[in-house]
Amino acid sequence: MKIGANGWVSGLRRIASPNCDARPSGTVIDLLVIHNISLPPGEFGGQAIAQLFTNTLDTAAHPYYAQLEGLEVSAHFLIRRAGEIIQFVPCGKRAWHAGASLWQGRPACNDFSLGVELEGGDDVPFSDQQYAALIRLTRRLKRAYPIRHIAGHADIAPGRKTDPGPCFDWPRYLARVK
Repeated sequence: MKIGANGWVSGLRRIASPNCDARPSGTVIDLLVIHNISLPPGEFGGQAIAQLFTNTLDTAAHPYYAQLEGLEVSAHFLIRRAGEIIQFVPCGKRAWHAGASLWQGRPACNDFSLGVELEGGDDVPFSDQQYAALIRLTRRLKRAYPIRHIAGHADIAPGRKTDPGPCFDWPRYLARVK
């Protein structure tokens, strides 16, 4: 896994999302944000997450999807249940994953963070393959960027978000990425 000058990581499946833009000039990427996602909620596999991130989700295909109509979101990376990593946004660009957010007094976390979505839910344990992939990806990102902080979506948007949820094993993960 190597990160090119263009911000794409070699060896990963790439699905470019239009839901990104330029970071503010001079921004340092120093925060990694961990999320979870499943579409529809509690169901894994399929293409709905990629379709959401590329604005191609058929919002009539499932009753839950109606509330996603017109939503433009993305993350830099998605880690599937079997450990596959898909990249949607190059690291140098701002993905739209954090929304209204605040980290240690700094608002607009999308500006200075990278977002990683784990396919899952708050009440579902993540797979060993996901932890292995997340640890490998985190180590690589920390070598390429001055990432000093790792937080969950709930940490940067308390009261609004709950992910990655109580089933995410922070001690397991953090012990391996120091």
